Amino acid sequence: MLSIFILIGAYRYYAQLAERFGKTKWHYGLLAIGVYLGTQLFFGFSYGIYKGITDPASLDGVNYTGFSVINIISWIISIAAVYGVYHLLKKRFMKENVNKPSLEIEKIGDKDL
Repeated sequence: MLSIFILIGAYRYYAQLAERFGKTKWHYGLLAIGVYLGTQLFFGFSYGIYKGITDPASLDGVNYTGFSVINIISWIISIAAVYGVYHLLKKRFMKENVNKPSLEIEKIGDKDL
C-alpha cells in the first residue's frame, strides 16, 4: 500500500518538473514509475539471489505482504533513485532552457507589438 502512495508522489513530482519546463507531463510521470519499479525489481531480485545463495532454506518462509527491514530499505533506495534521476533531468532541462533563445528575443520585429 505504501508503494502505491510513493508511486503517486513520484508521478506528480516528475509531472510538475515536466510542466515547469514545457514538456509532456505524462511521459515523465511514467518515467518516474519506471524508475521506481525498476529499482524495486532490481533490489528484490538481488536480495532474492543473495538469500538463495547464502541460505536456501529461508526462501520457503518469505512474507511478501508484511513490513520488514528489507522492504523499508528497498523503499528508501527506490526513493533515492527517483530523486537522483529527478535532479539529473532538472539539470538537463535547465541546460536546454539556457541554450534556447528567449521568447522576447523571438518577438523582436513583430508588427503585433
